[in-house]
Amino acid sequence: MKSMIHAPALLALAVAATLGVDAAAAQSPANVPVEQCQSRRDRAPKAEELYPQATREAPGESASSRMGSKLNKLGTAFEKEQYAQVRELADEILAEDRANDYDKAYAAQLAANAAYSEDDTAAAKAYLQQTIELDALDNNGHYQSMMMLAQLQAQDEQTDESLATLDRYLTETQSDKPEDLALKGQLLYQAERYGEAVPALKQAIAASETPNAAWTQALMAAYAETGQAAEATALAEQIASQSPGDKRSQLNLASMYMQAERDDKAIEVMEKLRAEGQLTEDREYRNLVALHINSEGGEQKAIEVIEEGLQKGVLKEDHQTYVALAQAYYFSDQTEPAIEAYQKAAPLSDNGESYLNLAKILAGEGRDAEAKQAAQQALDKGLKRPEEAQQLLAR
Repeated sequence: MKSMIHAPALLALAVAATLGVDAAAAQSPANVPVEQCQSRRDRAPKAEELYPQATREAPGESASSRMGSKLNKLGTAFEKEQYAQVRELADEILAEDRANDYDKAYAAQLAANAAYSEDDTAAAKAYLQQTIELDALDNNGHYQSMMMLAQLQAQDEQTDESLATLDRYLTETQSDKPEDLALKGQLLYQAERYGEAVPALKQAIAASETPNAAWTQALMAAYAETGQAAEATALAEQIASQSPGDKRSQLNLASMYMQAERDDKAIEVMEKLRAEGQLTEDREYRNLVALHINSEGGEQKAIEVIEEGLQKGVLKEDHQTYVALAQAYYFSDQTEPAIEAYQKAAPLSDNGESYLNLAKILAGEGRDAEAKQAAQQALDKGLKRPEEAQQLLAR
C-alpha cells in the first residue's frame, strides 16, 4: 500500500521590508539639500559587497541634484512608514522626464517595499520589474530586488516565472548561498522537475552548516518522486531521528516505509504516534487501520484502532469505517459483531453490496428470515450482480 508523503511547502518568505535601499538617501531629512546628502554618502562607510562574484559591472550613476527635494521626501516618508505617500512620490519620480535612471530605480525599489508592506504583491512585483529593467542601482540593490521578485513570484505560485528570475540571479551573481540554492530546489520540486531538484537541494544542504529542515524534507520528497526509495527512506529516518517530537516527520517516515513495502516498520511508527495521542485526523487512523488489515493476523489491532477512533470522534461514522470494522471482525471469526457492523454500514452505502454481505453472513448463521430481508434490501439499493441475492431469496 502506498501513501502520499507530506510534500514540503516553499519556505515562508523572508522578504526584508527594505532590500538594498540606499541608506544615505533614505535617511536624508526633507530639508537637507541633495548636495549635503551626497556629501554624507561619500563620508559613510562603504556597504559590504554582497555579490563579489557578480558578472555585472555596477553603473556609476547616482541621484540627480534636480530631483533632490523629491528624493528626500521619498526617503523621509519611507522612514516614517508612510507607505501610501511613498508610492505616490515614487510614481511622480517614475513619471518625471528630468529624473535619471538611478532616481527612478531607487524610487521603484522603495515603492516595491512599500507595496509589499501593504500586502500588495502585484504592485510590489511591478515596481521590482521596473527597478531591474532600469539597471541603475549598485549590485547589492539590483540583485536583492531580483531575489525579492523571485520570492514574490514563488509566493504567488508563478513557478516558471520565479525560476526564470532566480536562474538569471544565480547566473549573474554566481551565488552559492545555501538559501538561494535551496529556493531553486524547492521551486523545481513545485514545477515537478524532480530530477533537477535533487542536485540543487543536495548542494544547498551540503553548503549549509545548519540546513533548514524543510530543505531536507524537500530532498526526501524529490527522491521519492524519482523512484529513489532507498535514499528517500534513509533521509526520512534521519529526519525522524533528529525530530522525534515532530509529527509530520514521523508520518513521512511511515509513508516511506509503506512505499518501500515495509509495513511492519510503518505500523511501528504509526502505533507509537497513536500511543502518544498524536493521531488526530481521520486519514491517519484510516491509514493505520489499512496497515493492520493488510498485515498477517492484524484484524484485532485494526478493530482496536477503529473503536478508538470512533470513541474519540476522529474517525467518521461512515460506510467505509463500518465496512472495515465488519471485515476485521469477520476475518477474526467474530461473527456477531461483524453482523452488527454490517448493519451499520449497509444503510450508509450508495449500493446494495454491504446488504448482500450481511445477507450472506446471516444465512451462514442459519438466520434465514433476516438473510432474506437483507437480500431484498440489497436488491432494492442496486447490485452489479443480483443473482446471489435472488438465490438467497429463493431458499
